[in-house]
Amino acid sequence: MKNGHLGFGLMRLPVNNGETTDIDFNQVCQMFDTFIDNGFHYFDTSFVYHNGASENIVKRALVDRYDRSKYTLATKFPTFGYQTEDEIEPIFQQQLEKCGVDYFDYYLLHNVKTILYPHAEETHLFKHAVKWKEEGKIKHLGISFHDSAEVLEQILKEHPEIEFVQIVVNYLDWDSGFIQAKMCYELLCQYGKDVIIMEPVKGGMLASLPKEANDLLKAYNQNASPVSYALRYCAELPNVIAVLSGMSTLQQVQDNILYMKDFKPLTEEEHELIDSVIEVLKSNWKYQSDKWDEIDQVCPVDIPISSIIEAYNNCLLQPNPYFSAELNYYKNFAIHHTPASKCIHCGKCNQVSSLDVENALKEAANFLLEHSF
Repeated sequence: MKNGHLGFGLMRLPVNNGETTDIDFNQVCQMFDTFIDNGFHYFDTSFVYHNGASENIVKRALVDRYDRSKYTLATKFPTFGYQTEDEIEPIFQQQLEKCGVDYFDYYLLHNVKTILYPHAEETHLFKHAVKWKEEGKIKHLGISFHDSAEVLEQILKEHPEIEFVQIVVNYLDWDSGFIQAKMCYELLCQYGKDVIIMEPVKGGMLASLPKEANDLLKAYNQNASPVSYALRYCAELPNVIAVLSGMSTLQQVQDNILYMKDFKPLTEEEHELIDSVIEVLKSNWKYQSDKWDEIDQVCPVDIPISSIIEAYNNCLLQPNPYFSAELNYYKNFAIHHTPASKCIHCGKCNQVSSLDVENALKEAANFLLEHSF
């Protein structure tokens, strides 16, 4: 990849009259043209984006209008959307036909994680994908991933045929114990895998910062958008072949191109500025405590209290709390840790903090469980 590794995510395209499947063809053509005219070429879609219409618009707005050498196309198999092995081949063939191509440059098994991985294994999904690669219908095989670094390492060991992995990375989640962006990224580097980054602006959260945080950025550089810091933070990482931006308007495409075409890594001052922004975001959390480590340590049943409440706090700050990345992790997280439902109400966590920890934990866990996917 070149030009700061910017990739075009096709999950949030402009639509007509609020209809998810009625994608605005003319506006999308303008967006694609601007993207390609400025030297970018990576397009990322999926079988399920826009309720299936995203792959259709790829054919109409990209494949039918450009030579195959002008773009790099990635799509994903719906690991969560089939029941039997007999469905695998027809779905893949349907994707080729919908997109109007003979092969995909990058092909991902979508959202491989604890609760879906066993079914993928039982139905020999990876074997089918390897066959497609041998047939020339896939150039590079990978997975998109929403789980812990421990689970990621298990999958990498069991499937060395994986060439790349798409993971959540952004500056707020970098040190998160829940999403584990840093841990997953470093593990992929250790295994020599290429990295594709999703959610660099955390569902739009890092594009619409609280006023105090936005003022900090504007005071440093009046012309730089909040998104520019978020994307550059990701694009400077080694081994990254694409940083996906789910662009919804022509203006967003133009803005992203502005600072990714002539890409410059973040300076030390800009990294310090991002640290300040993170502190502002955390100061806007619903539930605050300066005793998170102690709260976790005193729990006699080892519930990861701080991680659960932190995840809930971050959900509430996002433009759409009900479609937050954290919700894609919770069921898997609960499988590998003591769930909040095992709380014995001993009161020890409340004794080390002024926060009513038990009630905050109950509220957080109920929200994450109810809306997880």
